[in-house]
Amino acid sequence: MSKEKVVLAFSGGLDTSFCVPYLIDQGFEVHTLFVNTGGVSTKTIEEIEQTAINLGAEKHWTVDGQQELWDTIVKPLIWGSALYQDQYPVLCADRYLIAKEAVQLCKRLGTGFVAHGCTGMGNDQVRFDLSIKALSNLTVLSPIRDIQKNVTDVRQYEIDYLSQKGHQVSAVHKSYSVNENLLGVTISGGAIDKWQAPESNTYILTKNPEDISHDTSYITLDFVAGALTKLNGNEVSGVEAMQQLNQTLGNYGVGRGIYTGDTIIGLKGRIVFEAPALFGLLAAHKALEEVVLTQQQNHFKPNLAKKWIDLVYQGFYFDPLTTNIQQFLQSSQQNVTGTVELKISAGHIEAVAVNSPHMIINKDVEYAQKANWGIEEATGFIKLFGQSTATWSSVQQVNGGS
Repeated sequence: MSKEKVVLAFSGGLDTSFCVPYLIDQGFEVHTLFVNTGGVSTKTIEEIEQTAINLGAEKHWTVDGQQELWDTIVKPLIWGSALYQDQYPVLCADRYLIAKEAVQLCKRLGTGFVAHGCTGMGNDQVRFDLSIKALSNLTVLSPIRDIQKNVTDVRQYEIDYLSQKGHQVSAVHKSYSVNENLLGVTISGGAIDKWQAPESNTYILTKNPEDISHDTSYITLDFVAGALTKLNGNEVSGVEAMQQLNQTLGNYGVGRGIYTGDTIIGLKGRIVFEAPALFGLLAAHKALEEVVLTQQQNHFKPNLAKKWIDLVYQGFYFDPLTTNIQQFLQSSQQNVTGTVELKISAGHIEAVAVNSPHMIINKDVEYAQKANWGIEEATGFIKLFGQSTATWSSVQQVNGGS
């Protein structure tokens, strides 16, 4: 009698590695799925596949999702220019693409079971479960949450379980949980979880700004309707730009941070993150938007962008509201076309020059320098603009208020 198939979202880390033999012991035929959302070499992809097969997977599947991640996550993130709790650039958002691909593979294999390696203490379980439920009626299996019912030290239990099956765990996976994709890298575990200063070897994409001695440099980014088209004058795809900028800006220590925030499940969470390319794109795009959008657009758009980033962080990427807001953000990009020059130094990035055919500039006026209106018009405007406050003040004085 054939076994029931299950699709396991697989990264090759400790948790998903544990899930393979565990699900096999539960009587399933395991099909592992690795979605390449960036940040991994061809060699690493091959190693992930070999790991899955060695662990007992019936078949391993690899999907290249980098371009889709750029189109569906990176572009709207840049359009909005918002960070979760004003700190974190939702590097976790590739989980939605992984969940989507897992659902599609389940349909292809004709199975009603999908599995992930999320713990019961983190945010990713929410993102995976909500996404799968929004896209299908599949039964979600979560081996790590299963063993947490009876095990206190889950990580050590996983290590011992794999060792008993003849599989050794690398020293890195014993200490840290590392997630890397096109957006950047997040790292947890070790000193990070203990609220201590991260060790020097924690960082992957960025050099320590204090150790950087090379000179300041400049790069140019071209946008058309809010979409990146050129890097230093050369046409480039979004994926290629992210790869190049992660290396260039990472060499200057740009885009690293320690984020402490409120997780979906109500705990305080702490991670180290690195996003050199993303922070460079955000700086350039924002500088361009500031001069081509109207005052009302610049004042209102951040409100919706903040809601979009909250929805994406909290697991609601496939909620209709996320799509509604995304459509608004895209519509705001019609005139976001031009070139931005970024100045890069150790741990710092700054937009120093902007040029666009859509810059909202009156050539006859220069702020605080010259104008095409007179003194009477200026003082009259100020009088009317402050009418409410001035009237309030006079009423308070008449009534003896302070």
